[in-house]
Amino acid sequence: MLEHGGRLRAAARRYGIPESDWLDLSTGINPDGWPVPAVPAEIWQALPQDDDELNAAASAYYGTTRLLAVSGSQAAIQGLPSLRSSAKVALVTPSYAEHAHAWQRCGHEVIGVPAEEILSVGDEVSVVVIVNPNNPTGKLFSRDELLELHARLAARGGWLVVDEAFMDAMPEHSLASVCPRPGLIVLRSLGKFFGLAGARVGFVLAEDDVLQPLAELLGPWPIAAPSRYVSALALRDTAWQRAARELLPQTAQRLADLLHAHGLSPTGGSSLFQWVRCADAANVHEQLARQGILTRLFEQPASLRFGLPRDEVQWVRLAQALKGCRFNPFVVSLSNHQPLIQSPSTSSGRTVNL
Repeated sequence: MLEHGGRLRAAARRYGIPESDWLDLSTGINPDGWPVPAVPAEIWQALPQDDDELNAAASAYYGTTRLLAVSGSQAAIQGLPSLRSSAKVALVTPSYAEHAHAWQRCGHEVIGVPAEEILSVGDEVSVVVIVNPNNPTGKLFSRDELLELHARLAARGGWLVVDEAFMDAMPEHSLASVCPRPGLIVLRSLGKFFGLAGARVGFVLAEDDVLQPLAELLGPWPIAAPSRYVSALALRDTAWQRAARELLPQTAQRLADLLHAHGLSPTGGSSLFQWVRCADAANVHEQLARQGILTRLFEQPASLRFGLPRDEVQWVRLAQALKGCRFNPFVVSLSNHQPLIQSPSTSSGRTVNL
């Protein structure tokens, strides 16, 4: 299996620091997630029911009439490649590695394409997979760009798969409301914005010719009854959603400012993380880990992803740890101190020596 953020127990063993003493910034999950109430006992004792409140709540939230609830978007990522015969698949690089891994495992030819070239892939490509905003770079594609690409793919029977795991803080950029359309597949998750990663709830928005075979592939009861119950409540809590959408960009900007102040100017990011492309990333990761702060390290390109601290105690701890770090100050970035979310029109870059 591929490595991901959130492997706190392994980090605790490696560095000899108790799990409870860590500040985990490796996942990009909202640290101030939706407040989960007590789940009634009868829900724990019940088998999941597809005709409960979850699908209706999700349809209202995403603005679509066709969707499939799945055990996190990861289930869909693994299942979708088996629904197509051998094809050439283009994916943005760098991006969430599970997509490429899943298509390769099913025998498809996978090519990695830089973000600035993905919209102009050739006619030999049958499937394009885009994480929007991208993880870990934060690159944001506009609706118009993606819909134009979708139209070209759909005209030859192709697919555009858009993973919107980090989209909830800016729904105006989502393609959810235009689903279903032939050849368009949108993946959503409650793990990031809602902070419900442990519930393992995601959705596939697509036409029935995709949803039905995917449902048969995944089998009955993909989501536990308590997760369905909690997720339906969260999707209907519009007041909490509005407050989170106002707060998260401010918090992300605060993180960008803090990193910049310590010589780690973000190259990109979203409302839930900041991405720093740094030649000395492994060294910075190691120094922070020895202080009980876990970040997400990427080897290609050498970079770090920082999630959001939860409270003032964590902010102070991160600032103190960064102050004590010693590293090569040569940071490769698209610009000096970029906005926390890249504009859909951003395509060029330059090297900055700090």
